[in-house]
Parts: sequence; C-alpha cells; structure tokens
Amino acid sequence: MAKFKGFLVTLGLSVLSACAPQAPANSPAPSPSTQQRFGDRPGLTVLATALTDPVQGQTLYVPVYSEIFDSDSNRAFQLTVTLSLRNSDRSQPIVITTLDYYNSGGDRISTYLDQPIQLGPLASTEIVVDRTNTTGGAGANFIVEWQAIAPVSNPVIEAVMISTTSQQGMSFVSPGHIIAELHP
Repeated sequence: MAKFKGFLVTLGLSVLSACAPQAPANSPAPSPSTQQRFGDRPGLTVLATALTDPVQGQTLYVPVYSEIFDSDSNRAFQLTVTLSLRNSDRSQPIVITTLDYYNSGGDRISTYLDQPIQLGPLASTEIVVDRTNTTGGAGANFIVEWQAIAPVSNPVIEAVMISTTSQQGMSFVSPGHIIAELHP
C-alpha cells in the first residue's frame, strides 16, 4: 500500500507540473539584474535605494542609431551602440537612477537598472547594444537620470556608434541633451 501511495503522489506531482504554465521555448532570457550587470565594475557601486535629498540632477535624452540608411531607405547599415556614462567631477560621486532604452516609436524596450548605481569621482561605465540588436531602429534613444547629494560638474553622457563590416567603417558620437533639471 505504501508503494501505491508513493506512486499516486509522484503521479499527482507530475500531472500538476505538466499543467503549470511553461515559458515558450523561444522566450527571451531574463534581463540581468543591476548587480549582475554592474556589480564588478571598478568605481561603481550598486545602491539599495535612490538618494533621499539630492541637490542636483538631470534627465538626459541621448539619441542613438542602431541602424542608419546607406543609399536608400531599403538599405540599412547596422551599428553597435555604446552608451558612455562618465562622472566628470573630481571629488563627488553621482547616482544614476534611470537608464532606459527606447525604440523609434517611443516604446521602452529595455530597462538597465532595477537599483540605482553610484559612479565615483571620475569613474565611468557603459552599456553596449550589439549591432545585431535592431529593436531600437534608426530613431532609438536612451533616457538617463542622474542625481548628486552635493554640487558636481555635469557628467558626460554620450553614445558612440560604430560599424566595421565589409571594407567600410564608420563611427560617430551623439551627445546627451538635457530635457529636465532637478530643482530641489
């Protein structure tokens, strides 16, 4: 009788697990957490919470181009995008609170932070969007928000696009544009 009950329990668990919702085989892998993505980078600290009393900060719009057009609108040239985040202050850290990637239609397609990150004085970090990732399109952009608890020099936040496919090579820089200032 004990073997029979063990069989029924095993059968019941098998049926329950077969009925549980399963992720599709082609579903995207979960995004890495902020700790996984940035935890081992020098000059950078993953914070548990955002600053409570920031005295300075900005929201920046950074236009990026995951593709541009060559001779006509039917021939796209794929580019790798590197978003560079640089704390230009020599004595104070800054905290990045938002780091989101949007496509040409204005839809957010990636959120790179689930926790704020602190860049130490003169520290920098980056996000890379591989040239095979064309989800952003020609009008892609990043929204970056940063804050500081003391007055600081504004960070340098810009995107570098590059491609060296075939015998062609191109690269260019796109600076971030301030779209909002923090007024405590």
